[in-house]
Amino acid sequence: MTDGTGPLAGILVADFSRILAGPYATMLLADMGADVVKVEGPRGDDTRTWMPPVRDGVSTYYLGINRGKRSIALDLRAEADAKLARELARRADVVIENFKPGGLDKYGLDFDAVRADNPGVVYTSISGFGSGAGKDVPGYDLMVQAISGLMSLTGDPDGPPYRAGISVFDVMAGNHATIGILAALRHRDATGQGQHVEVNLLSSALTGLVNHSSAYVAGDTIPYRMGNAHPSVFPYEPLPTADNDLIVTAANDGQFRKLCEVLGIPEIADDPRFARNADRTERRDELRPILVGRLRERGALEWFDLLVDAGVPCGPINTIDGGFAMAERFDLDPVVEVGGIPTTRHPIRFSETPVSYRLPPPELDEHGAELRKWLEDEGD
Repeated sequence: MTDGTGPLAGILVADFSRILAGPYATMLLADMGADVVKVEGPRGDDTRTWMPPVRDGVSTYYLGINRGKRSIALDLRAEADAKLARELARRADVVIENFKPGGLDKYGLDFDAVRADNPGVVYTSISGFGSGAGKDVPGYDLMVQAISGLMSLTGDPDGPPYRAGISVFDVMAGNHATIGILAALRHRDATGQGQHVEVNLLSSALTGLVNHSSAYVAGDTIPYRMGNAHPSVFPYEPLPTADNDLIVTAANDGQFRKLCEVLGIPEIADDPRFARNADRTERRDELRPILVGRLRERGALEWFDLLVDAGVPCGPINTIDGGFAMAERFDLDPVVEVGGIPTTRHPIRFSETPVSYRLPPPELDEHGAELRKWLEDEGD
């Protein structure tokens, strides 16, 4: 095993996942100290070919979600390689895979087979639609954005549905898998028992739709596209200034009062038409031109400084470079170099067990020789 630090030091993860949700989860685990062995087919993870953009000929998509891991290429159709994979699973604390449900059975790498040799294993499966009636349906983030209803909520009211700008449910499912793994490891520490942790994109999507899901299941209401507006809060959207739009999120009465004070219209906060959030939301068409009339007197960045100083949440609409620049401004140090490759910093900070960045994203089978030797050594 690699020498790691962090809260998961000493945990061995056998990573049979590909593309995004699983690799994102295992990168988070690696950052927290786990020894992650990335098992790839002979052609490698699909994201190695998802380009442009590239860095030194390597897909930046792949680089963004695979640091901290060792790579071994195994052809599971070859019995010798399948045997090595089973040995890795036998030694692992965590096995994670995102094959179609049942896809690993023929290699002796399904949960029941692995658990027979490794009763303490935390075996984690990520699928599109679960292991029941949806088990044979391939799962891709864009499909789930459509099926879950997210696309029906994204875009202009009179325009077509849109996908989110990222594979939001892959990332969400990766986070849910990480949470499930950590909870199962806690259970194993207490009882010695492993278990099967199952995550699927559609369930992650439905819980991730939060207030919209609740509107349907608790309020019998089907939400609809509102562009950048919020169905329950105003102002909570982009508003035009003298140059660019500014996101203004005065989400409670106190914040709205501060907004009005900075804009030089304190009387609006006492106007009975706008005194409560429900009033402002109902009368947004009356309130918006009043706010915009003042906001057009200055530029977005000038208003940002004034409003944030007053305690009003707001922000300019940046491109990605602006987002990283803002993180630098706030001392978040968003970029870490690992083996000369810039990557995005792990999102969690620990006061006692800090994360570590030990290995850059591996080349295909970069660690194959050492891992084969280790797995073939029956004394280990």
